[in-house]
Amino acid sequence: MSGSHRGPCDAGQVRAAPVPDKVLSQAHKRWILAATVLGSSLTFIDGSALGVALPAIQRDLGVGPAAAQWVSNAYLLTLGALVLIGGAAGDRFGRRKVFLIGVMIFTAASIACGLAPTVEALIAGRGVQGVGAALLTPGALALIGATFPPEERGRAFGTWAGAGALFGMAGPLVGGWLADAADWRAIFWINVPLAVATVLMTLKFVPESRDEDACGLDWAGAVLAMTGLAALTWSLTAAPDRGLGEPVVIGAVIGGAVLLVGFVVVEARLKHPMMPPALFRSKVFSGINALTLLLYFALGGAMFFLPFDLIRVHGWSATAAGSAMLPFAAVMGLFSGAAGRIADRFGARLSLTVGPVLAGIGLFLLALPAPGAGYVEGPLLGMTVLAVGMTLAVGPLTAAVMGAVEPEHAGVASGVNNAVARIAGLLAVALLGLVLSAVFTGLVDGEDGRALLGRVMAGESDDAQAAGAFHNAYRIVMMVCAAAAVLAGVVGLLSAPGRASQSAA
Repeated sequence: MSGSHRGPCDAGQVRAAPVPDKVLSQAHKRWILAATVLGSSLTFIDGSALGVALPAIQRDLGVGPAAAQWVSNAYLLTLGALVLIGGAAGDRFGRRKVFLIGVMIFTAASIACGLAPTVEALIAGRGVQGVGAALLTPGALALIGATFPPEERGRAFGTWAGAGALFGMAGPLVGGWLADAADWRAIFWINVPLAVATVLMTLKFVPESRDEDACGLDWAGAVLAMTGLAALTWSLTAAPDRGLGEPVVIGAVIGGAVLLVGFVVVEARLKHPMMPPALFRSKVFSGINALTLLLYFALGGAMFFLPFDLIRVHGWSATAAGSAMLPFAAVMGLFSGAAGRIADRFGARLSLTVGPVLAGIGLFLLALPAPGAGYVEGPLLGMTVLAVGMTLAVGPLTAAVMGAVEPEHAGVASGVNNAVARIAGLLAVALLGLVLSAVFTGLVDGEDGRALLGRVMAGESDDAQAAGAFHNAYRIVMMVCAAAAVLAGVVGLLSAPGRASQSAA
C-alpha cells in the first residue's frame, strides 16, 4: 500500500481500535464489560419498551398521530445525526468521560420525560435522550475496543450484543405491563437506578483512554444533517394535518433538501468529515448501506405501527402486545451466532439476499390477521419469520460493511452504517405515517378523517367502521414495509460480497 506516511487524520482515516496500554486481569475486564452493558441497557430497554406504550401515551396526553410520531422521531433524529460525532468525541476527549457524560445526559432527559406535563415537553426530553445515546452507545463500544486485545474482542462484542437482545426481549413486556398496571412514565424512571449503578461501576473499574492523534469534530456536518433531517421529517409529519400544498410544508421540504445537499457538499470539502464520501466509492459499502436503509425502514415502520393495531383493533392489552415481540427478541438472541457461521460458510450474499426477503415475507404475514385474531393465528407466524430473516441479515450486514473498507476505516464505516439504520427508522415513521393517514382518510366518510384517526389511535373511538379503516390502512403500511424489505434483498443480491470475494479478503 502507498501513502504509509500519512497520519490518522489525513483523508478521513480513522485508527483501528487500540491495543490496551496495560494488561488487565480477566476479572477487571469483566467489570468493564458489565459497565458498558449496563450503560447500554438504558437505550435497549427504553427503545423497546416505549413502542408498546405509545398508544397509552397518546391517550393520556390527548394528542394526535403527528405528536405520537414525534415522541419516537425526536429521539431517532438526534441519535442518527450525532452518533458519528459522539464516537469521535470519545476518541478525542476521553472514552470514559464521554461515555459517562452520555449516561448522565440520557438519565437527566429520562427524568424530564417521566415528569413531562405535556407532549411538547416529552418530545423535547426524547430529543435530549437521543443526544445522550449518541454519546454513550459508541462510547460503550469504544471502551470495549480499548479494553480487550484483538483476539478477545469478538467474544466481548458478542456478549454486549447478546445482552442487548436480552434487554430488548424484556423491554416490550416491561413497557406493556407498566402501561397497563402502573403508568407509562415509570418506563423512564427505570433508567435512574441503572444509570447510578453504571456511573459507580465505570468510575471504579473503567480506565480512561483516548486517541492522542484524534481529529477535530465535524460540527458543521452534524448541524447540517440534524437540521436537514428535522425539516424533512417535520414536513412529512405535518403534511396530513396542514396539506401537502401548504407553503410552510413545501418550504420545509425544500429547506430540508437544501440543507442535506449542503451536508454532502461540506463533507466532500472537509479534511476530517464524520461521513467520508470516499467510503461510498466502494460498490459493496454503498450497496450494503442502501440495503440497511431499506431493511431498517421496513423494520422501524412495522414496529412503530404494529402495537397500535394490536391494541386498538385486536383489543389486546399493552402487556399482550409486548409479548408479541418475544419471538423476535428470542430468535435474534439465540441464533445470531449460528447466522454468523452460515454467512462465514456460504458468503454474505446468500444471507443478505435470503434474510431480507424472509423479513419481507414475515411483514406480509403480519398484515394478514383479521381483527380480533388471537396470538397464534395473529402475529406469531409473521413475527417468527421476520425474526429469522433479520437474524440471518444483521450480523453479515455489519461484517460486510466493515469488510468493504480498509481496516483503519472500520470504525467510521460501522458508525456510518449505524447512523443510516437510525435515520431509516426516522424516515419510516414519518413517511409511513403519511401513507397511513392518506389511506385512512380515504376510507372514512362524513367527518374529519384526520381527527378520527387520532381518536382511533388514542383509543377514544368505539366506531367499528373507523377501526376497520385503520386496520386496512395498517395493512397497506405493512405491505410497503414488506416491499422495502424484499427490495433490500435484491440490493443484497446485487451488491453483497460472495463467498469467493470474502475468502480473498
